[in-house]
Amino acid sequence: MVSVVHMIDQDIVQWTRDRAGRAGTPLLVALHGVGSNELDLLGLTPALPAAWTIASLRAPMPWGQGFSWYPLGTPGTPAVEDVDRAVEQVLAWIDAVADEHPRIGLLGFSQGGSMALQLLRARPSAFAFAVSLSGFVVPGVTDARDEAVAAVRPKVFLGHGDLDAVIPTEATTRTQVWAAEHTDVTDRTYEGLPHAVSAEELADVSAFIAAA
Repeated sequence: MVSVVHMIDQDIVQWTRDRAGRAGTPLLVALHGVGSNELDLLGLTPALPAAWTIASLRAPMPWGQGFSWYPLGTPGTPAVEDVDRAVEQVLAWIDAVADEHPRIGLLGFSQGGSMALQLLRARPSAFAFAVSLSGFVVPGVTDARDEAVAAVRPKVFLGHGDLDAVIPTEATTRTQVWAAEHTDVTDRTYEGLPHAVSAEELADVSAFIAAA
């Protein structure tokens, strides 16, 4: 059976600047969670550093009323091959716009957070940072990607709530351990926060991006 290749639709990417204003600005690529869409993370943009142009992508696979980057599988433990296929498509989109932007950062929520970390694994030196909110690192990588990440130790922000009932505790712990071993990580746990983004967390993310 031939696998279906799901492409990123460049025509529905949501930008915070028009084309004439983007060139020369740093680019923040926003990756939404499963069941959502490219409009979801735009609500965060007023609180993020204004110097950054934000491009919010739509995941290519329909899922419920929204979209998914890859098939879900076991929560927090997707098939690495499925995630890597999705990463290839996002990298192809990034390659098409990268020449206009001196720096590129990644920000993802939940499943989008797993994508941000997997993109960082694919190209550890290509991104200024990765922000994973209520996300996780994908298990099952057996090649040399993590050794390459550790050699660079890119900047990573992990944010998660202590009341998150969506991402299993095992996946969150796995991510914290991986990030501490391989990256320059800022790891924050927010008391009373479910599977969501709080104002306190968003302020921390904004400060992280401004400093990074």
